[in-house]
Order: sequence, then C-alpha cells, then structure tokens
Amino acid sequence: MKQHLTIMLTLLINLGFAQNKQAGETIRDKSCSAAIKKAEKFIDSLREKNKLPGISVCVGNKEKILWAEAFGFADLENNTPLSIYSKFRLGSVSKLLTSLAVGKLCQEGKLDLDAPVQQYVPDFPVKKYPVTSRQLAGHISGIRHYRKDDPLTIPKEYKSVWEGLSIFKDDTLLFKPGTNYEYSTYGYSLLSAVIEGAAHMPFLSYMQDSIFVPFGMTHTTADINDSIIPNRVRFYEQAGNKLVNAPLVNNSYKWAGGGFLSTPYDLVKMTMGLLNQKVLQQKALQLLFTAQHLENGKNTNVGIAWRINTTKTGLTFIHHGGAIQGGRTFVLFYPESGYTFAITANIMEAPLNVNEAMAVLGFFLHSVDTK
Repeated sequence: MKQHLTIMLTLLINLGFAQNKQAGETIRDKSCSAAIKKAEKFIDSLREKNKLPGISVCVGNKEKILWAEAFGFADLENNTPLSIYSKFRLGSVSKLLTSLAVGKLCQEGKLDLDAPVQQYVPDFPVKKYPVTSRQLAGHISGIRHYRKDDPLTIPKEYKSVWEGLSIFKDDTLLFKPGTNYEYSTYGYSLLSAVIEGAAHMPFLSYMQDSIFVPFGMTHTTADINDSIIPNRVRFYEQAGNKLVNAPLVNNSYKWAGGGFLSTPYDLVKMTMGLLNQKVLQQKALQLLFTAQHLENGKNTNVGIAWRINTTKTGLTFIHHGGAIQGGRTFVLFYPESGYTFAITANIMEAPLNVNEAMAVLGFFLHSVDTK
C-alpha cells in the first residue's frame, strides 16, 4: 500500500512538472542563441521595470520561428504562468487580420475596393459622398471613431455585425472621403459588413475558414465573452501603483477593428505566410502594403490597415499596434529581410512600440550580419 502511494505521489509530481514545462514552453533556434539571450534580458527587464503582469514574444523570418517565449503570468490570482500559446487581446492589431480578408476577396474578384459600400451593405445609409472599402481600410473615409457618448461603458452583446453598426451608421461624415486621415475603428466595423456581403457568409465564419485555417493561426479567435476559450489570459490595468482587473468589456461591435484574441506565435506565422505568399499572391500583397494618398497627394503611410514607414537609413518597416482594456500588442517586420517581431501583454499600459520592436529585432539582425 505504501509503495502504491509513493508511485501515485511520484506520478502527480511528475505531472505537475510536465504541466509547468508546457506552460513555460519556449522555442529557441540554436543559430540565434546569442541574440535570444540579449532579447530575453531586454524583455524581462522591460516587464520588471514597468511592473507588467505578463508578456509573450515571438521572432521569425521567412523560413521559420526563431524564438518564442512567455514571461510572467496569465492569471495573477492563481499564479498561472504564461505559455507561448496564451491568448491575448489584440486591440487594433485585429485590423491586420481583417486586411487579409480584404486581400483575399480582392484576389478572388469578389470585392471591388472602389465601389460604394452599399454594393455589399445595401441597407447602410447613403451619405453626402460615396464611401468605399479602400477608404475604410485606410482611415480616409470620414467615418468617425469613438465618442464619449457612445454606449460602450455598459457591456452590450451585439448579435450581428449589422447590429453593431447602429452606434454610428446614422452619423454624418467627418469630411469628404479621401481628403483627410482620421483613424476609425468604426470604419472597420463597416468593413466587416462589406466582407460579409462580398463573401456571402458571417464575418467570423469567413475569418476562421478563409484566413485563420489557411494561415495556420490555430490560436486565434474572437474574444467572445460567454465562451470558454482555452488559454485566454486575465486582463489587467494599472491603478496608481497597483494592478487591478480590467473592467468587463464586450467587443462584439468591433470584431474587425479590435475584437480578436491571438498569440505572438500566430502573428509571426501570419507574417511568414504573407511573405511566402502562402494564401495571398503578389498583387494582393502589393495592395496591403502600398500606402494610400489623399486627394492633395499627401502620403498617409497606411495601406490596407498596415502602416508603412522608412528608417533614417532607408530601411522599410511595416507595423501596427493595438491598445485595449487589458491588452497591448505590437507587430513589426522588415519586408526585405523578412524578419518579424510580435509582442503581447495583458495590460494596456505596457510600453510596446516601434522602438522596443526594433531593439529586439536588432539583436537578431546583428547576429546575422556578424556571422
């Protein structure tokens, strides 16, 4: 009997270690050992300095994932460590996922970016000027962003994409489309209705079947409040010098513009799929990564969701960030070399921006240059 108890205890202990190992699982390419060591120190220091509950990161190139690691906790109350498969709120990085749907529908000849949105959403009110999907995707449509009087503080479940448009659909345009740049998440809510009309299926179903599955994004899903979603992290915010739970929100009015959950691992796989033309071909990629211009010729530095900029040395980098209650995400890649960095945190106040992304990628680029 004593022997049986000892065996059972040993099995339980081993199971506990196995679970902990899975929770802290990492991917480290041996050829990048020096770069990974520097990047680990940088990220861990960033988390400690800013008292962040958890950070997950991933670096890859066109060929493979080079590094994926998670730091800190998915759930502070239960001391649950993060995994590289922990799902974070993407915020506006969700727009990048939506851009893939736009590219695919254009590639298949199902979406005319320059047609009025009523071609795909007939019941959307006609405005003083026509509004097109291209303008929605580039934030030059005149559709407004959030307002203080929007009904968002009390979480409400919008049963459909169309129902979510009720927040802004009757408002006048801020300006004639194409004449100004004004960031708008609601523009992406309308764009998701366009995608439904062009694809002839619900937006979330199209994203799952036509985008997430082909790109191998197995850890990406909508942030549905009442669903049991494995590996969804807890969400936090800073209140003075302490961390508290982020308020309850319902993102059903903005799936396309800020309602998805994902991992850095999946986000880097997404970029790898783009660079390797796994789903979208060259013409579609050119559409996504070509900056739009206003009527006066001014460059907006935004294509279809993606932001396109150049370093002082002339190196192109493409990026986007997202900030949302309980979440911060940032993605950046260099199209010439194919090196990509994605990072997520389960707190909106995390300082994750261009400089941090370039710093981490710099370790990897430098290690390549000096071989």
